Amino acid sequence: MLDLKQFLKQIVSLPGLSAYEDPVRDVIAEAWKPLVDDLSISKLGSLHGLSRGVGPEPRPRILLAAHMDAIGLMVTRVSPEGFLYFTEVGGVDPRILPAQPVMVHGRRDLPGVIGQPPDKLLPPSQRGKPVAMNYLVVDTGLPAEEVQSLVRVGDLISFGTLPIDLPGDLVAGHTMDNRASVAAVTACLQELKGLTHLWDVYAVATVQEEETLGGGFTSPFEIRPDIAVAIDVCFAKGPGVNDYRGQSMGKGVSLGWGPNTHPAIFEGFKEVADRLDLPYSVDVYPTYSGTDAMGMQIVAEGIPTMVLSIPLRYMHTPVEVISLKDIQRAGRLLAQYIAGLDADYVSKIRWDEEKE
Repeated sequence: MLDLKQFLKQIVSLPGLSAYEDPVRDVIAEAWKPLVDDLSISKLGSLHGLSRGVGPEPRPRILLAAHMDAIGLMVTRVSPEGFLYFTEVGGVDPRILPAQPVMVHGRRDLPGVIGQPPDKLLPPSQRGKPVAMNYLVVDTGLPAEEVQSLVRVGDLISFGTLPIDLPGDLVAGHTMDNRASVAAVTACLQELKGLTHLWDVYAVATVQEEETLGGGFTSPFEIRPDIAVAIDVCFAKGPGVNDYRGQSMGKGVSLGWGPNTHPAIFEGFKEVADRLDLPYSVDVYPTYSGTDAMGMQIVAEGIPTMVLSIPLRYMHTPVEVISLKDIQRAGRLLAQYIAGLDADYVSKIRWDEEKE
């Protein structure tokens, strides 16, 4: 049986920036191979795992989408002195970058650190403030000539921190957004091995969510599911996040409620969580959810979609913190919801309840 914690720490230690997900996809595929009946890769690079149901054909389909791409950096200039200037891939807050260890993926992998100029040497308008990204550099410590031969504009830079265990069941590291959800889908597939389910289940590790929603648009178009669930992370309560936008870490998953959530699917997940006494909160998003659900919902004639989230502190930093218990609960809730889907469930899905 797969050790979920070790699997999570393994996949968050790998690169796999948005549109360059190959390194992590290969590891996820190995983990999913014994848990599904079929594995394939979409034309855009998303990983599709199919666990076939036992209902009569043609069977209804549910798609579970967890994006596997990571945020990071890309080289924009190699200075004559051998320092690397860069831009962001995905949403990167420049405030967290100085002094971070990184890995430059050039002709070979080069460890480096992100440095910043002394405050008094910055332009007067920049002094005493968080340093803007265009003033930061990656220093590999190598001679300029060697750097220039090994690194080109467009090469990727990933965070170089390793995951660490915190007290209780907490784990900290980069790229928990959204590989924690890949781990949750993996936990779901493990539980489904011991359950009977009528529906075909498509587990999808999507690409490019941080930049284009590429996998969120293309995989459901190929699969044509009857229901789609985006599994992602949401803001956990913590410093500066104590209103409705933050959810309690370690207190269960969050059921998304907003324009990307279908009310009937929401009620279905809520009923299962209540029946199993699984703790949960409601994550209210008044506008778009910032997940693959934004793409999946509007594919073809429209797909009834749900957003299931795992609370996460310090999102889009190299020290994202998450509860392993919440990941396991997300996997169990998904598996039990799927096992309870009957053959004619699709006919019951309506945006508004029928009036007498």
